[in-house]
Amino acid sequence: MTVPPNVTPAFEENPPRKFLDRIGIPHSLAWGFLGVLVFMIGDGVESGFLATYLLDEGVSEDRVALLFTVYGVTASISAWFSGALSDLWGPRRVMLLGLGIWAVLQVVFLGVAVPAQHYWLLLVSYGVRGFGYPLFAYGFLVWVTAVTPRRRLGSAVGWFWFAFTGGLPTLGSLVASFTVPWMGTYRTLWFSLGLVLAGGVIALLLVREPTGRGRLAPAGERPVATLLGSLSIVWRDPRIGTGAVVRTINTAAQFGFLVFLPVFFTETLGFTLTEWLRLLAAMFATNIFFNLLFGLVGDRFGWQRTVAWCGGVGCALTTLLLYYGTLAAGDNFALALVLVSLFGATLAGYVPLSALMPSLAPEHKGQAMAALNLGAGASTFVGPAVVGLFLGPLGVQGVMWIFAGLYLASAVMTLCLTLPEPDATERTTAAVPVQSSTEKV
Repeated sequence: MTVPPNVTPAFEENPPRKFLDRIGIPHSLAWGFLGVLVFMIGDGVESGFLATYLLDEGVSEDRVALLFTVYGVTASISAWFSGALSDLWGPRRVMLLGLGIWAVLQVVFLGVAVPAQHYWLLLVSYGVRGFGYPLFAYGFLVWVTAVTPRRRLGSAVGWFWFAFTGGLPTLGSLVASFTVPWMGTYRTLWFSLGLVLAGGVIALLLVREPTGRGRLAPAGERPVATLLGSLSIVWRDPRIGTGAVVRTINTAAQFGFLVFLPVFFTETLGFTLTEWLRLLAAMFATNIFFNLLFGLVGDRFGWQRTVAWCGGVGCALTTLLLYYGTLAAGDNFALALVLVSLFGATLAGYVPLSALMPSLAPEHKGQAMAALNLGAGASTFVGPAVVGLFLGPLGVQGVMWIFAGLYLASAVMTLCLTLPEPDATERTTAAVPVQSSTEKV
């Protein structure tokens, strides 16, 4: 079974007239992509030094670990709520809520908790701030899926992930590398608040597209039903549940790798810690650009096939190559750089899943995205759990084979995610472009 073509012949004959549309960015949301990039740069500024800064301020290691654990839990919950609340309130209000939470709690964290060195206030302010960025960023992702025509949705979500991962952690860490030596860590944290506010203003004030300003759920559906539906859709529509599992597998290995690969590369293979960190940076840098590429590929090759073959099968192969290739070559930095980059590239093969999921449930796109985000949140503990359960008895080799097997399973599951046929309205719109005499070129 295959996915219906994403591009109609009529679309080929009548390509988008605006440059941004032609490269996959809905022109009505263009400022939003820039806003998400700037917002996520601000959010990612702290990623490389906050733990060290708190340790220097006298917070113990176990308390810092708890702080980040609470932050991860709230971010996972928020990722699910972003889709559910977008259905209920509209994406723009959800983004505004996320911006408000991030800004207010950052002021409390920096203005009160840090100077007072009050741990419980640190825990509450920073932990609850974890609700902020998923509501803002994933709320915009729901907006993208609600507005973009299906034939170009893969490209649009590719641009979203390009902006998201370009900010966190890549450009955010790069900004910090300049600001920390110049103004210090504490002032850099205040500077990150300015970037977040700037990104929020760009997205919320300059995007005038009307769809995201209202609720996306069908008229008459009660709020409680909308919220519960964002969970029940997982078993109400088995394809959505399957897609959520595929999304969990997508980044489970990524989070699992962070648990044991640093030791494997430094103690078993003989790399220095600096070399390992550079390899990790190369993995994510490659992933950023392939997020965009596979969004474009998905629109032409088919979302389903791209996820299954480039994502599932591709990650299975590169996972095994990463282990056996580096084990055979030892501390060969050049080869390791190629192998980690290949894994980062194939990891981006799952990008079209963000287009596929809402298209499986066109009447409840927010609920479908909530299920997708729930899978993303689950991967943050599923990956480390696999490592915790099997690293002891099976070793690194066994764990790598488990992750490879999971990736192959996700490819099989993806092939079962068939899209509904476009409705009559969409087919008519695609076949006969409507123009107004006042339309701007």
